[in-house]
Amino acid sequence: MKRREFVLGASAVALASTAPATAVFANTGNFEVQRTDAEWRSMLTKLQYKVMRKEGTERAGSSPLDKVYDKGTYHCRGCDLAVYSSETKYDSGTGWPSFWQSLPNAVRTKKDRKLLSVRTEVHCRRCGSHFGHIFNDGPQPTGKRHCLNGVSLVFKA
Repeated sequence: MKRREFVLGASAVALASTAPATAVFANTGNFEVQRTDAEWRSMLTKLQYKVMRKEGTERAGSSPLDKVYDKGTYHCRGCDLAVYSSETKYDSGTGWPSFWQSLPNAVRTKKDRKLLSVRTEVHCRRCGSHFGHIFNDGPQPTGKRHCLNGVSLVFKA
């Protein structure tokens, strides 16, 4: 590869990664729970809105839910759907709450091409809120790591 092609390609990737997301899964589709953008903004903090509606990410280690290991269920902050059980939670060491499996019929996924690699995004199946990403480096029995933003979740003991 020529140096000029590399520099142009790298510049294009850098510019694309700083552009605001326009087509967002969470704001499209037919969901059981639908709210206007104004309704979402009024019920969520700025960070919750950025993560849940614009597919952002909270800072690693910032969620108190990362270290919660009590028995209970994690619910979607946007619609209160039960989405993860504490029985599938584990310490991934990443600084985000991590699970090896969601509850049945709780989440939907889509491909995320915002970075240099293709990742799998995970969203609430009922309201479309963004939770985080699923990776293939988790524990058995699934081998999956659902790496989630704590601001998208509410823990109920």
